[in-house]
Amino acid sequence: MAKGTVLVIGSNATRIELQGGGWAPTGQYLNETVVPAMALIDAGYDVVLATPDGTKPHIDELSDSAGHFGGDEAALAQARAFWANDPAMNAVRTLGEVIAEGLDGYAGLFFPGGHAPAVDLMQDAEVGVILRHFHERAKPTALLCHGPIAVAAAMPHAREFRAALIAGDTAKAAEWAKGWQYAGYRMTVFSTSEEKIVEDNVLHAQLYFYMPDALRIAGGEVITGAADFEPHVIVDRELITGQNPRSDHPIAAALVEALDRALIAA
Repeated sequence: MAKGTVLVIGSNATRIELQGGGWAPTGQYLNETVVPAMALIDAGYDVVLATPDGTKPHIDELSDSAGHFGGDEAALAQARAFWANDPAMNAVRTLGEVIAEGLDGYAGLFFPGGHAPAVDLMQDAEVGVILRHFHERAKPTALLCHGPIAVAAAMPHAREFRAALIAGDTAKAAEWAKGWQYAGYRMTVFSTSEEKIVEDNVLHAQLYFYMPDALRIAGGEVITGAADFEPHVIVDRELITGQNPRSDHPIAAALVEALDRALIAA
């Protein structure tokens, strides 16, 4: 019998806006999705994957590389097989379905990264409902890399907040963020210096906003690591955040520890 069930929320975004009017392909990172999911299952938890429209997330092709698995081709092959074949990664639900069926049965919540959550999840009203439920009950809530930007969805005016960021109106964004449940929380997210490397070498253009700036405008205490692309995880109350793809194993361990601790307390 499983210890409990963790809800994994994926994105359906396949492209992201760039300054100047262009778009870049995007998706969810393979390692950021499967490493924590496999760790949860190995630790005795069930996993349910849900997305806004109920279809399986698109995997960013840049993440389909042994480089994101410590150069281990066997680990990459295992990740690909898990993503392609494991029932937990293929019985995808809609966010609306899991809300309608009730969230009380979920022990924890996890959001993988890739740029995709900055497109849809951070302004999705159903994501907001889920985040508020977990916050009110102090259930472990983990988000990795760009995933932490999804916590913006818990704002009363998340869509307006994102629109203000796109418009470059930080004062208006701060107004729309008032009442955010995570104001004052310590957290991390993909850093601006890391993002600029991606802009220069992958996107060849600039994003409309950087994740640390957005979360600071909203009232988060954002702390990024001293070295780019080194693992960095922060735990504050129920919120567990990881900075970048290399934080996949550490955030998985932190989430399992928090779930086990909550189970013992219950």
